[in-house]
Order: sequence, then C-alpha cells, then structure tokens
Amino acid sequence: MKSNRKFVSGDEAVALGVRLARPHIISAYPITPQTIVVERLADFVEDGSLKAEYMHVESEHSAMAAAMGVSSVGARAFTATSSQGLLHMAECVHYASGARFPIVMMNANRSIAVPWSIYGDQRDSLSMLDSGWIQVYVEDAQEALDMMIQAYKVAENPEVMTPFMVNLDGFVLTHTYEPIELPEQEMVDQFLPMYQTGNKMSMDEPKSLCFSTSPADNQEFKVMQHMAMEGSVDVIRQVDAEYGKVFGRSYHGLTESYRCDDADAVLMTLGSVTGTVRCVVDELREKGFKVGVFKIRFMRPFPKDEVMALGKAVSKLGVLEKNISFGNEGTVFTNVNSALMALDTKVQSKNYVGGLGGRDITKDHIRAIFMDLLNHDRFEERVEFIGMGCEINE
Repeated sequence: MKSNRKFVSGDEAVALGVRLARPHIISAYPITPQTIVVERLADFVEDGSLKAEYMHVESEHSAMAAAMGVSSVGARAFTATSSQGLLHMAECVHYASGARFPIVMMNANRSIAVPWSIYGDQRDSLSMLDSGWIQVYVEDAQEALDMMIQAYKVAENPEVMTPFMVNLDGFVLTHTYEPIELPEQEMVDQFLPMYQTGNKMSMDEPKSLCFSTSPADNQEFKVMQHMAMEGSVDVIRQVDAEYGKVFGRSYHGLTESYRCDDADAVLMTLGSVTGTVRCVVDELREKGFKVGVFKIRFMRPFPKDEVMALGKAVSKLGVLEKNISFGNEGTVFTNVNSALMALDTKVQSKNYVGGLGGRDITKDHIRAIFMDLLNHDRFEERVEFIGMGCEINE
C-alpha cells in the first residue's frame, strides 16, 4: 500500500482528509480552535491542490446555509465550526438533517459560555444530539483524517442521506502534533467516488426541496429520518471494515473495547481522554486489578447493542464525560443507562463528570475512579464531579 507520513496537528489532519475527499464547496467561518482547518483548506484551494470553491461567509449560520445550498444541487459540501458557532448555526443544522443533505462538518469541541472559555469540553456537540446528525468522536489525528473520508461514504449512502459531524477535542487534538499516514489520492478516489444523488435541484427532474408539511404527514417524514439514522449503523460498520481492507486502519465500528473481557470494572469514555484511560488500565492491570476501557465512538446512532453486550459481561460501569445536563446528569450517562435498562440483570453504573471548560483529567483522577468502582458494590451518588478546585457548599 502506498502512503506517506506527515507530522501534523489534529486540525491539519482534518484539512488533509477533507482535501482527499474532494468537496466541491467549502463554506468557511473561522472560530477557535477550528480556525486552522479552514486556513489550510484556503491554502489548498489557493495552491491548486484542491479544486474547490472557497466561500468565506459572514457567520456560522451562513456557513451551514451555504452548505445546504451546495448540497441541494447535488454537490459535496464541507464546513467546520466550534462551540458558540455551532449553536449559532443550530437552526440550519436541523434544516440540513431534515432535508437529508449529506453535509460533512468538523466540530472542534469547546466549552459553552458563560463563563466564556475557549478551552475544550463536549457540551457544544452533545447539546445538538437530537438534531438528526450522525456524531462521531475521534481519539487522535489519524482517526480524524480517516473519519473525514469515511464520513462522506456513510452520509452519501442512498439508504442514509444524513449529515455527519466529526468531533475533535479542542486543543487536546486540534492543536497538538503527531505523525499520521496520508493515503494516496488515487486510492481515496476509488474508495469514495464522486457524489451522485437524485435528491437535488434539477431542470430535467424538477422537485421540491425543504418543503412544508401539515400535521397529516409531517410525522411520517420524521419516522423515515429516524429509520435512516438507525439504518446507518450497518453502513458505518461496513464502511469502516472496507476502509480497513483498503487502507489498513479500521476503528471497530461504533465502539472500541480494550481489556474488558474479564474486567471487574469498566470505564466508558468519549474522545481523546480514552488514550489516558487506556494507559491507566495497563498500569492497574500490572498491579492485578481487572479493569478495562470502553470507548464510545458514535453518540448518534447510539451503539445500543454494544453497550448492552458489555452490560451483560460486566457488573460495574463508570461513564467519564466532559458534559453535564444541568439539573440531571451527564448526557452520555443517560444514553448508556437507557440501553442498560433493557437488560434483565442490574448493572451498577456511576457518572464521573470532569474536564469542563478545559480542565485537565489526569491519571490520578482516573486511578481514583477505578478504585471507586472496584471498592463499592453500590453507589450512593449517581454523579460525581472530579478534579474540583475547591469545595462548594450546598
């Protein structure tokens, strides 16, 4: 297999992956920590290595509106955003999924105001979980690049036709450098042919797009949208397996399990923190503790089957996430427990919330989480905030 290695940041890996996917149009509005993505893509268009139109729009709302216009004529569209920018385009995000436009967007996970912060947590994308977009969370720059290519393959599948959001942890991935394998353009072209669809404006076959409906038939469209999302599970697995055969890298579909087979306690993760947890798992295994890590890659569609299979094999589960749904618990935790409810056996589960506003989640925090899981048969508190800087009186 032909390939070459590059030493790049996560943002640059995304831009390289987008270039390989050959979008027709890039609608760009820079926002930290996503800015480098659209800067590199502008460079590629300028130097001729990417044959695409580059639209520098005046806001994130316009970026998604432009991407929808591009997709409505059957062209391949890309955009990127982060944090408040994602929320600013929220109205159009729902339009894009309802219209079944297979737009691919990179989101650099960043905290939400107030307090204002440019640092990373995952509350921006998780707040959009019900918007009808496929959502994947990557662990490193290589996975980020590879997912830009896989994303178009999944989103443009005629049975899916659903927009796709690739999430990278802000700064932890977007601004750190690591070596990656860059696939050959010819191989990507064979894996990801040019986009062809009947869901587009056409003078030869006129049709109405983004139309209105009455209560008499609106629900049926939403059910079809839901069915397409659920059906994307098989397509995601197929595309990942095919990618592995062609390029030598696959990501285990919707989840990845590490040393979970005989584990007494497993910690579930989302995104880049998985690598740190994996290191702690290895340390604790050397000391005789049977622990494992279960990475949730896709939050939509949610990997219900994989979570249920894990719940049948393990008695104690922790969910570590950089998100809180105020007044309840972490959103990932809610989704995990929803899947576990279908089991006959009762799994003890606990939510560990940390890393909000970019705060570090350290190995010491993770060791303490595993000890908490191993040393308790029942958990009095469902949600624990880790890494607190001071005590807060109730």
